[in-house]
Amino acid sequence: MSVNQDTMPAADQSGAEAAADSVAEPTAGAGPEPAAGSRTDMVGKALGLLVLLGDEPRGASAAELSRRAELPFSTTYRLLGSLTRDGFVDYEPDGRRYHLGLRVFQLGQRVSNHHGFAGTSLPILRRVTEETGEATILSVRDGNHHLTVNKVDGPQTFRVTSDPGHLGALHTTSVGKALVAFADDATRNRLLEELPLDPLTERSITDRGDFRAEIEQVRRQGYATMDEENELGMRAVAVPVFNAQGHAFASLATAVPVFRMSMEALVALVPLLQAAAAELSARLPQQ
Repeated sequence: MSVNQDTMPAADQSGAEAAADSVAEPTAGAGPEPAAGSRTDMVGKALGLLVLLGDEPRGASAAELSRRAELPFSTTYRLLGSLTRDGFVDYEPDGRRYHLGLRVFQLGQRVSNHHGFAGTSLPILRRVTEETGEATILSVRDGNHHLTVNKVDGPQTFRVTSDPGHLGALHTTSVGKALVAFADDATRNRLLEELPLDPLTERSITDRGDFRAEIEQVRRQGYATMDEENELGMRAVAVPVFNAQGHAFASLATAVPVFRMSMEALVALVPLLQAAAAELSARLPQQ
């Protein structure tokens, strides 16, 4: 029988988890090879484990990953063994926890370089930060989220925590609102209808009518704002980065703590951001 929390009695389950946490680093190739017809599915399950590990900066045990992925422990353990062998996952014997490996970082850097997010955009973001003294963030849409692809911190000691690789909500962030507002018509309409509007703070937009009105305002004024909707104590302003068809393939933002800059002062930075966005539009490979 598979070691799965839905099928095991509670006593057996806790015993399996205790055993799982006491196992040393997995050996490559543990267990039988999957049948040819199931290999594609196994690849998907392995990629799913990598995604889960990406949400765990302190790592996770095999038992924890098994529960979160809703996979049998034996399958999770075997997949982690293969991923560890190939460098996509690191295993920490002392804590019996898994972390994303350097191979994932290597592939991410190649993707970033291919799209110009690392090299091409960096001088432009640095120039904006030099003028504002605050963090400058470049994001793209990844499904129902925004993905931070580059960021330059300001000289201040209080840092913005949206580092490259961060996935954030579209409806609670300035970069996300800009990406929704200036997406192609079909994408924008779908997001307005289907995007989950879960609250992250008491100031988050959770009503669909209010979200529609907000996006229409963003389209009229040409920029989006966030005022403690995503994180208390933070505000931001963002502008779209347009492709040749006039749709946003990225968005560029300045983010600040509320005690350091008023919303009026932040909005005054829009022309600077728009000039930088136009330069990014001309230099970045468009999607």
